[in-house]
Amino acid sequence: MARNIGSRYTAHQILGRGSAGTVWLGEGPDGPVAIKLLREDLAADQELVGRFVQERTALLGLDHPNVVGVRDLVVDGNDLALVMDLVRGTDVRTRLDRERRLAPEAAVAIVADVADGLAAAHAAGVVHRDVKPENILLDMQGPLGPGGSHPALLTDFGVAKLIDTPRRTKATRIIGTPDYLAPEIVEGLPPRAAVDIYALATVLYELLAGFTPFGGGHPGAVLRRHVTETVVPLPGIPDELWQLVVQCLAKAPASRLRASELSVRLRELLPLVAGMPPLDVDEPDAEEPEEPVYEEPASPSGRPRRGAVPLVPGAPLDSNRDTHTSMRVPAPDELAGGPLGTARAPRPSGTPRPGSARHRADQLRRRRLILGASAVALTAAVAVGGWLVASGGDDKPPQDSKHSAPTPP
Repeated sequence: MARNIGSRYTAHQILGRGSAGTVWLGEGPDGPVAIKLLREDLAADQELVGRFVQERTALLGLDHPNVVGVRDLVVDGNDLALVMDLVRGTDVRTRLDRERRLAPEAAVAIVADVADGLAAAHAAGVVHRDVKPENILLDMQGPLGPGGSHPALLTDFGVAKLIDTPRRTKATRIIGTPDYLAPEIVEGLPPRAAVDIYALATVLYELLAGFTPFGGGHPGAVLRRHVTETVVPLPGIPDELWQLVVQCLAKAPASRLRASELSVRLRELLPLVAGMPPLDVDEPDAEEPEEPVYEEPASPSGRPRRGAVPLVPGAPLDSNRDTHTSMRVPAPDELAGGPLGTARAPRPSGTPRPGSARHRADQLRRRRLILGASAVALTAAVAVGGWLVASGGDDKPPQDSKHSAPTPP
């Protein structure tokens, strides 16, 4: 059912839902648009509305081929909406759910596009703060690039900053998606442009490997790994590409490349990875969770979705992971891990992931084997006991005959 958004736009059809609101296919004076309509409780927050109005110039001023442009901001009664360019395609998370990992050439090309968009935003003084596959759109109507990749555009600029107001989050809370949080955010420092580089390098790792470098298990363990562990090398990629990933995942923000430098370096490496097949490596074993982990529904491929889980028991799941997860800043003793350790090594290909259906089936088979062996041992014990009773307790069988264990009664 169509609904009016302000006086200039009409929303026709829901494209997606998230915990911050709903994205609609809409129509405006200049043609089709995407309309991000925030939840009513957010629209009723006058402080939040004021921040959106204050940031209007910055939001509307980001004009770059690799950024989903914001055309208008609508504040009308209970409606607070961002009117954005309509990108006809899908997001990178959907592609990962379908393919699990990408060929290195396509992965590098996508991340180079996003780095170009970040460079323009950082030059304008805007930090994204929530770079992740869900916020990277692939324009299926755009020309094919290296590795058959479609042009990549970064969306949701400014949303993290605007929703993260002092009144809505305490100083002891952090906003973000655990798998992609830079160490300085985990330690409670203010986010600068370097946090976007760290998150984008994490996305590149995930596109290559099919999993994030520090993810898995309880979110508290994920946060600790960002601070205390070093990333494990991925076998099969050129050393030049790996060194680039390592540099952008550096714990010290000043050691990371700038977005413009990252884009240039990635495009220089494209000939080196041309034609390479996707890597053959499986996710490392997850640690036992310190407390219950709340996972989102499985993806269409059957694998559990990764990266955004409610950290408060009973909190609603965000099926589209459209916004951010609020977390307590860990205390220093919780992050203490001594010298930097090495993150968990990837499992050999074919080894089941703990908690997966295949892993549970293997465990069940092992339990059945153990029970079967125990039954055989018990049968043998009963048989020997029967033989001892029949032989009058003599512990040596007659030497001139062959014996087999008697059939138990």
